[in-house]
Amino acid sequence: MLHFARNYPFSIQLGFIFILHVLLFCDAKAQVNSTWDDTAKSKWPPQCEVISIPSSLDQQQQPAYLYRSKKNNQALIISLHTWSGDYTQRDPLVNYCIAADINYLHPNFRGPNNRPEAAGSKQVIQDIDDAIQWAIDSLQLNKEEVHVVGVSGGGFASLLTYMKSKHAIKSFHAFVGIYNLEDWYHESRGRKNVYADHIIAFTSGQQGMPNMEEARNRSPFFMKTPVKQRSQSSLHLYCGMHDGYTGSVPISQTLELYNKVVQDFAGKNSASLVPQQIIYTLLKRRSSPAFPVQQGAFMGRDLIYHNQYKQQVELTVFDGGHEMPEGNVLNLIFSKK
Repeated sequence: MLHFARNYPFSIQLGFIFILHVLLFCDAKAQVNSTWDDTAKSKWPPQCEVISIPSSLDQQQQPAYLYRSKKNNQALIISLHTWSGDYTQRDPLVNYCIAADINYLHPNFRGPNNRPEAAGSKQVIQDIDDAIQWAIDSLQLNKEEVHVVGVSGGGFASLLTYMKSKHAIKSFHAFVGIYNLEDWYHESRGRKNVYADHIIAFTSGQQGMPNMEEARNRSPFFMKTPVKQRSQSSLHLYCGMHDGYTGSVPISQTLELYNKVVQDFAGKNSASLVPQQIIYTLLKRRSSPAFPVQQGAFMGRDLIYHNQYKQQVELTVFDGGHEMPEGNVLNLIFSKK
């Protein structure tokens, strides 16, 4: 019998045991379902190879996993690892790319976001651009079909690429990303998770506080949208309704980033902006009669809220948490043409 419960009546002890089993089951289920955030180093499919790409900034070699299509003129998927991962992180997207015989690249860009040279640094931005350039120079790919995908910290890196890359990328797909590091420091500190300490570390903060100026410098939310360069690109932002309650990144990060980019394209009076009342309702109530839920409409999940500015910026709020729903994301990417 559990020691913490031994002084309670037997029926209450059984209750403790039941609750503990439920919690353990839920935790195990969450880990199994988080295939996109499994940072364990695993054996990659034999069709993949490890390559090394020198940084044009400091000449450091950055490894990457590559699947090279057997056909010419195929698309390229750049899949960006999560906050605490690196290029060895398990990525379910690679299997879909192999099955479709589409070029796939999973670069390192300085690994986990807990050091100054990682986490939105100039090295990271250059590493991702160098990886894309390597692919363009080395693979017989369709240069008009380059797509960037990322989840959580990979969503953060996807928006850095959107804001800073020199390349004409067709689409960007960011799931449950972090876009305002200043806000996320306070959100993480309030939730007592390790990400607040990461922000202190990579901004070279002192006395237990981050360097907020550096945090803003590394945040896509505070960057100027390259409107002219991205006029032929599309940005797709996805967030799970319950993130921030059951996950580590409140959906305000995505909602506010969407409005910021739309304003940069169309001004503060754009009809495509998410009204503050809807943001408030989504954050507080997580449901409303004002939102006509489309059952199963987004990767098998209920679509809670959708907004869009032309073909350039799209927002999707789905029934879920801090996750990319399981399924073939390629279907989502290529349905956006």
